Amino acid sequence: MVLLCGSLVLGACREDFLDQDNPNAIPATDYYKSENDVLLALNGVYQGLRSNSGIAESSGLYSEERSDNTGTNDNQSNAGEPFQFNAFSLLPSNSYLQTHWTALYQIITRANNVLAGSETVTFAKPETKAQYQAEAKFIRALIYFELVRKWGDVPLVTTQLTTPEQANTNTFREKKETVYAQIVADLTDVVNSPLPDVQAAANTGRVSKVAGQALLGKVYLTMATTLDPANRTINLNQAKTYLTNAYNKRTFGQLKEIPYADVFDVAKKSANPEAIFRIVYRQGDINYSSRIAANTQAQGETVNSLRPNTGVGGNVTPDLVKDYETGDVRKEFSIKYANAAVVRDYFITKFRDTSAAAGTNGYGGNDWLLLRYADVILMLAEVNLYLGDVAAATGLLNQVRERAGLPLYAVASVNPVYSAKYPTLKLAILHERRVELAFENQRWFDLLRFFTPEELVAYFRTKSQADFGAAQLSNFGAKDYYYPIPFNEVRLNPAGMYQNPGY
Repeated sequence: MVLLCGSLVLGACREDFLDQDNPNAIPATDYYKSENDVLLALNGVYQGLRSNSGIAESSGLYSEERSDNTGTNDNQSNAGEPFQFNAFSLLPSNSYLQTHWTALYQIITRANNVLAGSETVTFAKPETKAQYQAEAKFIRALIYFELVRKWGDVPLVTTQLTTPEQANTNTFREKKETVYAQIVADLTDVVNSPLPDVQAAANTGRVSKVAGQALLGKVYLTMATTLDPANRTINLNQAKTYLTNAYNKRTFGQLKEIPYADVFDVAKKSANPEAIFRIVYRQGDINYSSRIAANTQAQGETVNSLRPNTGVGGNVTPDLVKDYETGDVRKEFSIKYANAAVVRDYFITKFRDTSAAAGTNGYGGNDWLLLRYADVILMLAEVNLYLGDVAAATGLLNQVRERAGLPLYAVASVNPVYSAKYPTLKLAILHERRVELAFENQRWFDLLRFFTPEELVAYFRTKSQADFGAAQLSNFGAKDYYYPIPFNEVRLNPAGMYQNPGY
């Protein structure tokens, strides 16, 4: 059952034949006795973000591999189920799809429990309660944003569920417009909360008001481009307001002041001025370290990690490799060709930790960036373009290009090669987002925002099959704009959990 009952540990969400309490679980309704209990439970919500079945560093299967950036030619491992994502042959019965859905709703369940529990205890300071609630609401909004973009209509639960009957009652798909309204409501509370604009170094990884503004801006931009066109201008102006608020809180001037490699440097991460919201990992710790550097490294290579890898590492499509412009510093930093006989292909090098602390086990210290300023700048460029301010859009785009060591847009746009590939400013911005944010799980959502389902089909069909290996581009159709609802969820309530078209 996706809508999990409220328990803090491993409580069962079903009626027990003997009607006994689970000795391994504390019912959420009995757990909260002090504000410290709320803090500990809130920490558990943050911990949920670390799940690679959700949105953590190794969750690219559910987004990046769905796009044209990465994928796999292995159609045999694990019954071929991972291959279904980038081959556009995803089935509702796919077990990875079910695991992803469940992991996302588990985070929401934890956030709902914190919000309910925080109302049952006495806080020494009202602002402490407001801050904890704002953090839980941000994470709930973040996960619902993930869900609604991937599935469209989804179950919307904002209260603590304590019985199987409550869970069953809430097992139905709510219209995506209603889900977006809840996301906006949660994030509006975040930006109006007593949270600090930027968290202190001791609280790195916790939600800030700037994170709320940046995410709310992205939500409004997505609504403007994917929901009712009648509200497009209103939503674009809201997006501009919140993205500008976030941008104005930056602690640097121009983006070029921050070298691209520094954004991902584990030795400089604590003072990274571009980071807005991230999942923090602990270098050298067997339980809380990052594994992305080691896992994406190809056989025979040492640029990412001291841990040897026997596989092909993080696959990069030739389609992406060809999208980097000559002289782009991001290409040299982000990808590398591996000569090992079992590889002979490009792999991801964007995430590196070759320190002695990470060691040959590959227990890296990379943080996973969920929001950063280059993303905000390029979204502002997009918003300004849609609102008709081409000069502002171009200036923002140029900030990103200048840091990458590339000609400004006015120069690039008259280059025949560049102008043939990106004949409009909109496509130029989409291209810049692709190479700037590659492997950060942004690309699929950008494609959904920039194109209608029909336009996205046409976009993929213009690409060369030779640049996608075993994944057949001819499989891509309008149905692939959304994921299928997992089979087990449809079975719970066939009418209320109706399947997406085409599956």
